[in-house]
Amino acid sequence: MTVNQFVRIIAGFFIMASLALAHFNGQVDMSKLSWLWFTAFVGANLFQSGFTKFCPLDTILKKLGVKESTGNSCA
Repeated sequence: MTVNQFVRIIAGFFIMASLALAHFNGQVDMSKLSWLWFTAFVGANLFQSGFTKFCPLDTILKKLGVKESTGNSCA
């Protein structure tokens, strides 16, 4: 695994963990439809893309002509 993959996995995990902790602590009600589900989707997508190397935004940006980074960067 690469550093980029680990960054995606860890970032996605922390996003989902923070939502879960807030929900189970009673600060957030994830049983209702809210914008927090968008945050959950982003976290889950980050997490899975670390394992599968598939990221929809990556694909979209490449089709739009955005160049890939060749240097060291975070995610």
